[in-house]
Amino acid sequence: MPDFVHAQDLTAGFYADVIAPQLEGTAHAAGLLGWGSDVLGYDTARSMDHGWGPRLVLLVDEGQVEPVRQRVEDALPHDYQGVPVRFGWDTHEPGHHITVATLGDWLRDHLGFDASQGISQTDWLVTPQQQILGVVRGRVYADDGRLAPVRDALSWYPDELWRWMLACQWSRIAQEEPFVQRTHEVGDELGSRVVTARLVRDVMRLALLQSRTYAPYTKWLGTAFARLGHPDGLDQALADAVAAGNFADRERALVTAYELVARRHNALGITAELDPAPRPFFDRPALILGAGRFTDACLDAVTDPQLKSYGLIGAIDQFVDSTDVLSQVPTYRRLVEVYQ
Repeated sequence: MPDFVHAQDLTAGFYADVIAPQLEGTAHAAGLLGWGSDVLGYDTARSMDHGWGPRLVLLVDEGQVEPVRQRVEDALPHDYQGVPVRFGWDTHEPGHHITVATLGDWLRDHLGFDASQGISQTDWLVTPQQQILGVVRGRVYADDGRLAPVRDALSWYPDELWRWMLACQWSRIAQEEPFVQRTHEVGDELGSRVVTARLVRDVMRLALLQSRTYAPYTKWLGTAFARLGHPDGLDQALADAVAAGNFADRERALVTAYELVARRHNALGITAELDPAPRPFFDRPALILGAGRFTDACLDAVTDPQLKSYGLIGAIDQFVDSTDVLSQVPTYRRLVEVYQ
């Protein structure tokens, strides 16, 4: 097996050496886009044992799809730098993974709508962040101008929608923050740990939202969170929370994390400043942030009545946790009905 290089780098050479010569004089865009850890640059040597190799999306004009597809097919070598060009995995039969399509067709296949023709509020709401990452995060090797405007348009949520999503994420924390103590109080230590883990994940996703960074799916959520950088120690506080062997340490780590994301919220300047200090949950022996205060403040910063009419369910990643839904375009597009 050849030495590992990131697929983004392998494919850069593959495009330059094998594909680009076949496209001289043909207007096109090319990139490592769509599905896969390699699109995000998260692949490692382990990735080479499973569905890994040179892979490209070539975007051309409608009349050029079939001619370019045939030229590429005829030019493909058996391998490139020791890596098979045609590969399979699991139930996928070996084959090459060079997609040739128009921009609109590829976007409809990957996202469920053609973002080059505009992005509706519902499109934003039902499209998983992992799918958006497949468009905006992959490396581009050539672009005649057709791809960049779409990547720019999808680079982050509209401001009003972002504020509403922040409110929804704070609401998720508000709903469960007292349960860490309550489950412990009745002797359910496993339940207390499970609630803690859920809250840790919600804080991680909140931190990504605050940083205007799309969250990848579960396997790479921690990696994306770590790459934000945490000079305030949020990452350590969350690690301490999930590692804690007793309730006192668990609660102490969580409220430390809550205070840190509360301070990050204040630094955004999108609402009036809120007290980031923890406080008791009414007269019960539980220490919380009172995250509902942040929910309300974010909602007050939203003026769109349509968004407010949805309540606090959030966008798709905030209320759906099934890979079978989030990775299947026809399935998640059915959730348009949720917002009608």
